[in-house]
Amino acid sequence: MNSISQPDPILKRQRVQELTSLPVSTLYFYISKGKFPAPVRLGERSVGWRLSDVQGWLDSRQPARGGVAL
Repeated sequence: MNSISQPDPILKRQRVQELTSLPVSTLYFYISKGKFPAPVRLGERSVGWRLSDVQGWLDSRQPARGGVAL
C-alpha cells in the first residue's frame, strides 16, 4: 500500500487573522521578531501560511491565567 501524505493547506492572511485573533500589525510584528511563522511566497504579490505552521504556533500558546486550553 502506498503512503500518500496529505497536502498542507495554505491560508491567506485574513484566515490566519481569524484563527489567531491577531491584528495585521501584530501579526507582522511577531513575524519580524521571529515569534510567528513567516509566510510562504505564492506569487509576486501574494503570500500565505501553511496550516501546520499556524496550528503549531496556536498549540504552543499558553492558556490565559485560569483559562482552559482548548
